Amino acid sequence: MSIVRRIARPLLAASFVAAGLDAVLHPTARAQAARPLIERVAPRLGLPEDPELIVRAVGATTAVAGTLFAAGRLPRLSSLVLALAVVPATYLEYPFWQEKDPVLKRSQRVLFSKNLGLLGGSLLAAVDTQGRPGLAWRGRRAAKDAKRSAKQARRAAERAAHDTRTSVTHARDTARLEVRDVRDAVRSATPGRPH
Repeated sequence: MSIVRRIARPLLAASFVAAGLDAVLHPTARAQAARPLIERVAPRLGLPEDPELIVRAVGATTAVAGTLFAAGRLPRLSSLVLALAVVPATYLEYPFWQEKDPVLKRSQRVLFSKNLGLLGGSLLAAVDTQGRPGLAWRGRRAAKDAKRSAKQARRAAERAAHDTRTSVTHARDTARLEVRDVRDAVRSATPGRPH
């Protein structure tokens, strides 16, 4: 892992871990903000309609994913989980478009923008392959290699078939010559037969 990744991952994960732990320990304010959304979405998804429970569960998931990401464990998956967790949190916690007070509106807009930056960083981390090929590239490469191997196998089979036909033709011609030689030898060895 490069030095940049060793430094950047914990820096990016720190706010997620802190926010996740805060949601687990103090879910009330977030639960009140999330209540309308949870009441609308939870029945469709088969989730409990308890906003505090869902806020705590999402907070715990965020804290665990942030910790895994900071430690470099499952970095692509954990950063994707972080990206998925930041979207509803940003929408629910910083609705600057609803705020009337200009000072609060500006403050919420700044925090909303900060969370958009966290979302962008998480999405970049989710596609970071650490200098190694990604799954899509590996899949295309495997298909290309399989196609090349199939073409080589077909050529080898065609060569083998050609070599076999050549060998059979050569063996047939050799056998004919030997039969003719044996027949000529038998004719010449038979007394009283004209040559």
